[in-house]
Amino acid sequence: MKSNFLILFLLVFGEVIAQSGSETYPADPASKVQEGVPQGEILEFTFDQSEIFPGTTREISVYIPSQYKADKPACVHVNQDGIKWNAPTVFDNLIHQKEMPVTIGVFITPGKVLAQNGDGIAVDRFNRSFEYDGLGDRYARFLLEEVFPFVESQKTNDGRPIILSKNGNDRSIAGSSSGAVCAFTAAWERPEEFSRVYSAIGTYVGLRGADRYEILVRKHEPKPIRIFMQDGSNDLNIYAGDWWKANEAMQRSLVFSGYDVKHVWGEGGHNNKHGEAVFPDAMRWLWRDYPQPITTGETQNKFLNAILAENEGWELVGEDYGFTEGIAVNQKGEVFFQDIPNAKTYKIGLDGKLELYISDSKKASGTTFSKSGEMITITGGWSNPPTKEVHLYKTPDAYEVVAEETPGNDISVAHNGNIYITSPNGKERPSKLILVKPDGEKSIVDEGLKFANGLCLSPDQTQLYVTESATHWVWVYQIQADGSLAHKQKFGWLHVRDVDEDAWSDGLKCDRDGRIYVTSKSGIQVMDQLGRVHAIIPTPKTKGQVSNLCFGGPNFDILYVTCHDKVYKRKVKVKGANNFEKPVKPMKARL
Repeated sequence: MKSNFLILFLLVFGEVIAQSGSETYPADPASKVQEGVPQGEILEFTFDQSEIFPGTTREISVYIPSQYKADKPACVHVNQDGIKWNAPTVFDNLIHQKEMPVTIGVFITPGKVLAQNGDGIAVDRFNRSFEYDGLGDRYARFLLEEVFPFVESQKTNDGRPIILSKNGNDRSIAGSSSGAVCAFTAAWERPEEFSRVYSAIGTYVGLRGADRYEILVRKHEPKPIRIFMQDGSNDLNIYAGDWWKANEAMQRSLVFSGYDVKHVWGEGGHNNKHGEAVFPDAMRWLWRDYPQPITTGETQNKFLNAILAENEGWELVGEDYGFTEGIAVNQKGEVFFQDIPNAKTYKIGLDGKLELYISDSKKASGTTFSKSGEMITITGGWSNPPTKEVHLYKTPDAYEVVAEETPGNDISVAHNGNIYITSPNGKERPSKLILVKPDGEKSIVDEGLKFANGLCLSPDQTQLYVTESATHWVWVYQIQADGSLAHKQKFGWLHVRDVDEDAWSDGLKCDRDGRIYVTSKSGIQVMDQLGRVHAIIPTPKTKGQVSNLCFGGPNFDILYVTCHDKVYKRKVKVKGANNFEKPVKPMKARL
């Protein structure tokens, strides 16, 4: 018994020692003040004018290197939780040794809402977890829209202006624990603004959703970010998760997805000792080969590799529209889309030229093409006077009404002539799915979805996929011989951003291999034939989200997307499945 007790005591005591900060590390020379190395200055400010985090106050320390001349923008380093890791001394030495560029440091403490009660009972409200642990672009916007302009409004001690670079390749961002998540999130959300990340004892666990990064990194198209990671095997293992295993999993996801990532693992606990020891090397590694831009690597995600063509990115097709939607392709590969508020239909020719096709579309939203080549559109009643009809165009100048009093959002016509329509009735009221047969017979084939939005047929035209915008689901139906729908089921589980309550899935299309491309607030989520999201393809930032897509061009291998006020295209390896063609058998589903 005594022997067992002694072993237990030693194990517990050893764990306490490891967590209490007994570890020691050799100091990097760059962490110490060096003779003959000029020292920068540190400016101290209080910032309490945030609109993104209203009511908060915080301290901002700004490091100005002695080499800063104010004749051109300087590189920028951002750090959460204020000054850490002897950063000003490290910067003095590394800039002097030309191991990193002339860099202004911006060190920010988390916000707090000061107590208003003067009797000593009330306490401040601390904003650290909300600002640091949450996903989304809120903190990145806080830096770009509020902190950086505030810093640039100040002067150095000798009156020089502070000029910060606006090039993301000139910026690094760092933090420890939740601050590391915050740093990574800023770069993840805005890789064009923050390209170098130092993550120490990162909290990639279940506090406010950062545990999802392990999966999101694997599914997303890689971003141009370079990451240095540090953690120790005695880091926290508590209710929210296992920090050590979470950091390992995060690092493995980054490697899987082709990121330029380096890690230093140790045996330390949840403290800054190891992070401070490796900070100089982290800065050397992150800034190596500067000013060469950081590029994306090659992911091991087979779905992404099967879809995306090498060195092919998004190209702008057109802009300055009210709201673009209803994008579709005809047999030639010409692409058509709707500008709903302005009641215009546009055509993109095979030569890439854009032209007005219909001058008054009655504010049509959905668009499809029959096997005979006619354009078919659906109107939702937004025009004046309201038009709630299905229109068939043989020419752009005239249409015939296929179905009256049929308000709809999206439309798809099968090779056999059956037309399917989504008819949403707001977020809170059940939507309808409508079938219009070639003889004009109209029927409701389903009711109850929460804002049924986009719809498309599988390549073999035996399944109908429908997006339910107000949730995170894509539904599936089996199409019966008479055109009716059966075996309704929740099918696709979509990712929802941290700042949203729904995925707001909109348009969707299939490629000929059976992959299903769903537009959402997170970008284009690509599902397999079992409804599993394998890949997420971000789209360029616009006033709103990507709303719809189609595969155009003579080979149907150019992905076109409508993104609020803009339209983009991108060459891909896959080819779209077209309803006007005979049904095709997709590749066998992998179970």
